[in-house]
Amino acid sequence: MSDDVLVIGAGVIGLTTAVCLAEAGVRTRVMSTDLPRQTTSAMAGAMWGPAFAEPADRALDWSRVGLDEFTRLARDPATGVRLTRGRMASRGALPLDDPPPQVTMVPDRVDLRRAELPAGFTSGQWARVPLIDMPRYLGYLTGRLTAAGGRLDIRTVGRLSEVVDEAPVLVNCSGVGARRLVPDLTVRACRGQLVVVANPGIEEFFLEISTEPEFTHYFPHGDQVVLGGVSTVGDWRLEPDAAIASAILERCAAVEPLLAGAPILEHRVGLRPERAAIRLEARALAGRPIVHCYGHGSLGVTLSWGSAREAADLAKALIQG
Repeated sequence: MSDDVLVIGAGVIGLTTAVCLAEAGVRTRVMSTDLPRQTTSAMAGAMWGPAFAEPADRALDWSRVGLDEFTRLARDPATGVRLTRGRMASRGALPLDDPPPQVTMVPDRVDLRRAELPAGFTSGQWARVPLIDMPRYLGYLTGRLTAAGGRLDIRTVGRLSEVVDEAPVLVNCSGVGARRLVPDLTVRACRGQLVVVANPGIEEFFLEISTEPEFTHYFPHGDQVVLGGVSTVGDWRLEPDAAIASAILERCAAVEPLLAGAPILEHRVGLRPERAAIRLEARALAGRPIVHCYGHGSLGVTLSWGSAREAADLAKALIQG
């Protein structure tokens, strides 16, 4: 075997894990059905934000690691990461008097004045957080992987058991594909849809804090703005829905009138890997060691560096015996 580790999946979790391994001197190959810029991760908005997920303590730690790393990456424009000021607002009450740690770690929080709240919103805060232009960022990660000697292998896999003999250690970062590959029937698709428009002059982001399946956000990335969003569990459709796109445009324009009539550049659809708890653990498959790292839902970007480093450490320990 020429590889020490085979990573399954070329989304943000798989690529980040592979970078951690390759840059530590581990001979690493990434196997994926899709190129990085064709994965669900490439369809994301995206931003680092408060991470409410199970297991709660570990997710909190992974989120802290992510904030530190993305803040550092924002110093280099080539990464596609930029620290951006914006509003996070709710149509109900935010826990401002006794906020949880997921909220208190958000940088530069300042309560919104009433005049700064869009119509229909009752509370919110300013913050300055990393925004991530995902197509550019995935290209950056791919460059780091290849510079460290890692390889991409684009091919389709039916089950993890089919590739168990291709490396001493497997790392499964297959996202929603884990439902079929493991198979893990607790993984569910959570459909997201975005509209990308030409930037009419917006520099600040907006994020609605909500648990509803339809919500409002827009993230500026240079000459483009990514508008959203929806979160529909159990919906596996990959084609853009015209009615959903129209509703996204209407909601975003209600918050920021500059977006009304902005030229549409692209529609994006992705399937987030929902699971009751993120799975990050070492197990055996057909007598071979495997590290599972999937089920991050909508928090893949936020938790990517923290969970990838933990997955890489588990894989390195397995290689060393």
